[in-house]
This record gives sequence, structure tokens and C-alpha cells, in this order.
Amino acid sequence: MALTQVSSSKCAGGFQKVFEHDSTELKCKMKFAVYLPPKAETDKCPVMYWLSGLTCTEQNFITKAGSQLAAAEHGIIIVAPDTSPRGCSIEGEDESWDFGTGAGFYVDALQDPWKGNYRMYSYVSEELPQLINANFPTDPERMSVCGHSMGGHGALICALKNPGKYKAVSAFAPICNPMQCPWGQKAFSGYLGPDRSTWEAYDATVLAASYSGPQLDILIDQGRDDQFLSASQLLPDNLIAVCSEKKIPVVFRLQPGYDHSYFFIYSFINDHIKHHAKYLNA
Repeated sequence: MALTQVSSSKCAGGFQKVFEHDSTELKCKMKFAVYLPPKAETDKCPVMYWLSGLTCTEQNFITKAGSQLAAAEHGIIIVAPDTSPRGCSIEGEDESWDFGTGAGFYVDALQDPWKGNYRMYSYVSEELPQLINANFPTDPERMSVCGHSMGGHGALICALKNPGKYKAVSAFAPICNPMQCPWGQKAFSGYLGPDRSTWEAYDATVLAASYSGPQLDILIDQGRDDQFLSASQLLPDNLIAVCSEKKIPVVFRLQPGYDHSYFFIYSFINDHIKHHAKYLNA
């Protein structure tokens, strides 16, 4: 699978790059960002996958989150894909900001006209890691996943659906129980259809209730002044309740004064990378 380099900038001693490739899962050209720390010049490095939220591309995280210094310090490659297929000419894909383009929700769609292209779950959990491991100096056994909002949902489900695959997982303001919130219900109805039993495979709260894999230490940061928390889009209490029942360790930090923005992510990204490094570099 051929990669085309779109950009490369020296950053924190390493390189922040963007590549484009033809995706077999999504049947379109896709871009992803990859940060290569200085250590990658001489050694194989672990990989942290970052999954972004609604409306984002591969650019938001690499320009706003300030992750590169910590990634350089801990010798971690960070891969940040786009949030949906692009330019598939599907009717309705650009009609709303929370469905279609920029809103793939990290599911494999079951409904027409989405099911041919909208396979973001398989893309981020299978195709992309294979592509990264084939083209960059990675240790395929050491990978982790992190994300924000819709991407926090994506990170949690990737870890819970693949016991042992990801050494660590964390999230910023994740959509914890999409079956119960307006964003999730809109996306799941459109991509997966009316049968709610198909939705359960992509809901972190439901997946946590049946998780039986190796211990997963989850770190979640949530801004207390997040407008989507008060609008009941995120529902972290539902996930925390299930995790405490199942004895899945969760560190949940409600951060006073912070909202849903990248200013919030920037403020705590170092803690998250440190959390991942603890397990990736063990």
C-alpha cells in the first residue's frame, strides 16, 4: 500500500508528517498525521493512536494539542487519522456537521448508502495499524489509543472490543454511552439502522459491562464547564457506574472551568501521554 507524503515539519526534535493513501476499507483517499519522535531514527517505537472528534480532520490535533514535546520525551509515535471518508459523493454526506463527512463515529456502517465507505472502525483498528507497522519504525506489540469526544468514544470501544490489543486507553470528554444520547442515536440510526441490538457493539458503556479481557486502566478527563456534558451528550456517569461494578479501573477527573475545546486538551495532554508511556514503555 503506497503512501504519499503531503507535508513534513521538524518538530520537538522529530518530525510531524502527513501522508495520503488509498484506503481499502473506506474506498477513498485518506490522510493521516504521524509524529516521529527523535528516538524513531534509531529504534522501534510504540504507537499511540489519536482519534479526533466531530468535524475534525487529521490537522486539528497536530496543530492545537501540543502533543509533540511529550511524545518526543517518551519516544512515542503518534498517529492521527481523519474522522470519516472524504469525497465519496454519497447523497447527504455534507448536510449536517454531526453525521456524514467529519462524523464517521468509528463504526462500520450496515445501512445503504453508507456501508460501502463508512467503515471507520475497521479502518482505525485494522487497516491503519497494518499500514503504520509496514511503513514506520514501530513495535507492533506496543500500541495504545486515545481520543476526544466522538474520538474518545472511538478510543474506548477500540480498547474494549479488542482485549489485550491496546496497552493503554484514555479519553478527553468522550461520548460514553452513545445509545442514550442525541449524537449517538442520530449516528447509529443512520449508519447501523433501527435495530438497536447492532448499536451495542459500539457503545463503551455496554461493552464495559461484558468486558473480560486483561486489566485496562482507563484515564478520562472531562471539563466541568463543557456544554455537551450539561446537554447529556457525554454521560460519563453511566460508564463509570458500569466500570466500578465490573472492577475496571477508571481515573475520572472532572476539571473545573474547562470546556470541550482543544484548550482543554492542550492543558492535560501531557498527563495522557505519560499515562500511555507507563504502559507502552513498560
